[in-house]
Amino acid sequence: MTSTLSTGPDLVVAIASSALFDLDEADAVFRSAGTAAYRAFQREHEAQPLAPGAAFPFIRRLLALNAGRDRPVVEVALISHNDPDTGMRVRLSCEHHRLPLGRMAFTGGRPPWPYLQAFGTHLFLTRNRDDVLAAIQAGSAAGEILGSACADDAGDELRVAFDFDGVVADDASERIYKEQGLQAFYDHEAAQAACPAAPGPLARLLHALAAIQHRLAGNQAGPGLRTAIVTARSWPADRRVVTTLRSWGIMVDEAFFLGDSPKDPVLAQFKPHIFFDDRRANADRARLAGPSVHVPFGVLNPST
Repeated sequence: MTSTLSTGPDLVVAIASSALFDLDEADAVFRSAGTAAYRAFQREHEAQPLAPGAAFPFIRRLLALNAGRDRPVVEVALISHNDPDTGMRVRLSCEHHRLPLGRMAFTGGRPPWPYLQAFGTHLFLTRNRDDVLAAIQAGSAAGEILGSACADDAGDELRVAFDFDGVVADDASERIYKEQGLQAFYDHEAAQAACPAAPGPLARLLHALAAIQHRLAGNQAGPGLRTAIVTARSWPADRRVVTTLRSWGIMVDEAFFLGDSPKDPVLAQFKPHIFFDDRRANADRARLAGPSVHVPFGVLNPST
């Protein structure tokens, strides 16, 4: 008798329950009345499905990429501050919304981020900024998703947009701009145009999405996946973005080199289901176009 080892998914995303669903009402009970009242509230409303939260459209479309495949290319793992008892409402809400999650962890009030590496995650999404900061400091990719409930259309195409510096790439070039000014940044990037930038916190996520796109190639009947870079870089700093992606064997579908122009008008046309930026102001404005994530990494975020 022979056996074969199963291979894991290309992408593992960990999600906090408050990012996946709208838990504002339950959270208000917890903050005002404590754990016992929160547990009673969740049990009393256990049969009432939670409404979608900010990350719901992204997660639903991620899981749709598994349809019709011999093995899943994506796993979404629930990693929650809840204990198993209070987490049952979230578990049942996933079933109601037909979200086939993978592994689950309920940490009973303790920080969930120490389990991210054990789960092999490429990304952790939560509304808890303290958890995001701790996860990044521990070497895991994480972001604070902004907003709560989010409208979702009936489509299955997934669109993901990234800032470049401090997100896909590291913040070395951004540091030159911040410390020495715009002209020094341009001079440096022109001189380094043929040299790939070092990976940033979400480079591994972009690699995983590229691998999934490769698997989906030729499957016109399945859901689509499109990626975009939306960056403040412009000529002559644009070339290094392409150099970097080529060195990684990645081709994004779209790229926008915007200079001083705001990003949100472009994002309103691309309509991402999630957008990642290391500058909080950009992430806040992007919320008008769709769910956005602040990645508090690098020189723009000294708290990390």
